[in-house]
Amino acid sequence: MITLFTMPKPFVGHIDVIQRNAICSWTLLKPRPEIILYGNEEGTSEVARELGVEHSPEVRVNASGTPLLSDFFLRASVQAKEPLLCYINADIVLLSNFSETLKDIGKWREKFLAAGQRWDLDVREPLDFNATEWESRLLERAKKEGFQRPPNWVDYFIFDREYARNLPPFAIGRASWDNALIWRALDSGRPVLDLSQRVQVLHQNHDYSHHKGGTVGVWAGEEARENLRLAGGRRRLSTMLEATHICGTNGPELKKGQGVERARRYASGLMMDLRMSALEWSRPFRHALGIRKKKR
Repeated sequence: MITLFTMPKPFVGHIDVIQRNAICSWTLLKPRPEIILYGNEEGTSEVARELGVEHSPEVRVNASGTPLLSDFFLRASVQAKEPLLCYINADIVLLSNFSETLKDIGKWREKFLAAGQRWDLDVREPLDFNATEWESRLLERAKKEGFQRPPNWVDYFIFDREYARNLPPFAIGRASWDNALIWRALDSGRPVLDLSQRVQVLHQNHDYSHHKGGTVGVWAGEEARENLRLAGGRRRLSTMLEATHICGTNGPELKKGQGVERARRYASGLMMDLRMSALEWSRPFRHALGIRKKKR
């Protein structure tokens, strides 16, 4: 029914533990989906063989060596055997309600984008998938110890094969690309379906030591700024509040008020874009006059 694909980080240390947890949970879905691991980071080929999933090592990268989303999304659109595709970050644990929801949305529309908010949880150890009721216990733990992120935090996307083609060369794992994907779907006329009420996806918390610039590098470094430029600015960074439909217990339903939310968020983003443009334009003059931004 669906092909899951991802771009793992190196399978080292804590990241090794949580990525194995995530991918193992995908293999337990019924029916079992096709799963493709892209890239050639340390341990990827070994984990693919161990878990019986596909591995596609060849992926284009940017000057910093970061994989380009446009390349492996395009590869997935060609390699996937299933009609629906799902990009998912390699630290996300899926539960059986993911498969159950797919039954309701699989034939909903020919072209659409579906996504949802995530739950954050600290996980330091391998999950015991043989334990009785591991799903319900993990979900209960997430609701007690973790929390659900706001609507701009999205770690998985379900879409049609055509949507995966002709995307900008975003650097994966840096800011802005995820929200830009929502905007691009809306701009293309695709309905955007919010699965947050039906699907609980569990993000296993981690640090950003995989990036030489750490957290700042991921969120505000050169690659993040380039992603923002490719997106078209902050005015084109949509959130799940702008979804056109919501998936409840009875399946997809039209959502009210998303047009207002989209206009409000666009106006806010536009003002931020204009402010940043003004700061960039005036930078040489401010520096010539000895004006600097005050350090806090």
